[in-house]
Amino acid sequence: MTQANDVSRPQPKPGIMDIAAYVPGKSSAPAGVTKVHKLSSNENPLGASPAAIEAVREVAGRLEFYPDGSATRLREAIGEAYGLNPANIICSNGSDEVIGLLTQTYMQPGDEGIFTEHGFLVYRIYIQAAGGVPVVAKEKNETADVDAILAAVTDKTRIVFLANPNNPTGTYLPFEEVRRLHAGLPGNVLLVLDAAYAEYVRRNDYEAGIELVSNSQNVVMTRTFSKIHGLGGVRLGWAYAPAHVVDALNRVRGPFNVNAAAIEAGVAAMRDRAHVEHTVAHNEQWLAWLTEELTRLGLRVTPSVGNFILIHFPDDGKHSAAAADDYLGERGYILRRVAGYGFPNALRMTVGTEEANRGVVAALTEFLKS
Repeated sequence: MTQANDVSRPQPKPGIMDIAAYVPGKSSAPAGVTKVHKLSSNENPLGASPAAIEAVREVAGRLEFYPDGSATRLREAIGEAYGLNPANIICSNGSDEVIGLLTQTYMQPGDEGIFTEHGFLVYRIYIQAAGGVPVVAKEKNETADVDAILAAVTDKTRIVFLANPNNPTGTYLPFEEVRRLHAGLPGNVLLVLDAAYAEYVRRNDYEAGIELVSNSQNVVMTRTFSKIHGLGGVRLGWAYAPAHVVDALNRVRGPFNVNAAAIEAGVAAMRDRAHVEHTVAHNEQWLAWLTEELTRLGLRVTPSVGNFILIHFPDDGKHSAAAADDYLGERGYILRRVAGYGFPNALRMTVGTEEANRGVVAALTEFLKS
């Protein structure tokens, strides 16, 4: 029998096989279900900008050419939209690539990386892949707790990840709290503000982190085109960072890490402000409606500022999250189980189309009566 430590074949470096692989949200319903509403991955229910779709069609005629390795036009479009210097922007194959590059660049084996109790699972994966030690800071009321994060900092801490808003809870930290967190960190610790859902937030005390990055040497803000822009399929993200961080990341990223279709789709999407505003208006309307309707059914919903909600189910045995997930799936509504995030009896639901939203509420109404 071949043993796990068999030297007759290549072996992963220590720690790799201890990593729990990331499991995406389901995308299919049981056999026989004819219409599926995928509400498991926080995708834009309105789709991508028509301008972005057309841009991808135009790229199809020149796929033999390598893309611009510096994604210059895309960085310029982002800079124009947000008033940023393109030299401080790095584009990536999804924002999670930047997260991986940051751990690869700034962590050595034995270094520690901090993230919060219900934070994005990819943080743990990339910290471990870099040989680092994941450190979990407890949350308070399903929200990041600055005091708990600062209490977890040691002389081995190299990176702190803060998803703001957080997935899967949808909660956020007011920016004064983010500033307090930054002020409490040593200068050699990198604070990574993951603002994947920033465009959806409509709170006066929220900021994505642009000003803090501009005035600091140890803060990076990551963003994505997968959510508000509806471009999850082309895998596109970006980060705004101090020049020395961008310089370091450019030395380790792939030379053509953003493909041509993604670049052109991103440029068009960034300039289509009407599509963004339409998406935000749709989300505001149905986020509030879903929260109210599901609460009326007796379910607890974590207050969310993103494009999704976390629905908590009763502990009565027969109306569990797993049972609800099966019931909804049989009717074509695909939600996200989140036991891996510390919520064994909850489901995360993306705000969908009107049809999908009303359908889920109707189905859960019947489920809770059963």
